[in-house]
Amino acid sequence: MHEGDCNEILLSRVFPGAKYEDRRRALCLLDRYNIDVSWDVVYTAGRMKSIEIFLNFMVMDMNMNVLLLDPTKAAPAQVAKMTRFWGDASWRHVAYEESSQGNSFSDSETVKVADANEKIAEAYRQRLLDVAGFAYVPRPLAFVNSLGATIYYLFFASPNKTGKKIVEHIFDKHRIGKGR
Repeated sequence: MHEGDCNEILLSRVFPGAKYEDRRRALCLLDRYNIDVSWDVVYTAGRMKSIEIFLNFMVMDMNMNVLLLDPTKAAPAQVAKMTRFWGDASWRHVAYEESSQGNSFSDSETVKVADANEKIAEAYRQRLLDVAGFAYVPRPLAFVNSLGATIYYLFFASPNKTGKKIVEHIFDKHRIGKGR
């Protein structure tokens, strides 16, 4: 058992024991109640080609603390946490757009995009594929509260086609609403 910050422990003690060239594999469950997991952990797992991950993508934490209707109201520490989780500041371009509506003080304003949860989840899925280098990342499974609001997405990312097929089958059985 390892105690401490998972962002440090996984990179220094756990992942080195799952090297592809040593024919060793790992399944990593990143189940946090907020967005404290560092992109470095996810990126390293993807680049190793020997680790599959399940990631609890806490969109509720993002919406409460970072992805606000008015992005200027987000605390700098929360913005930094989101950037650490995402790996860079490109999440801003997914979640917000310039509006030509403007107000009396400027010609345009930054507004949250419609369907921000779905767009940010899909953009993160693309990052897992394109940036982290996972070969397979099925559409994540949304978990909703009693009001139907998404609280988190469960992602699976893998270098293994068989793992993807198994998880896709399970996710598809539990999808709610459209896009089943």
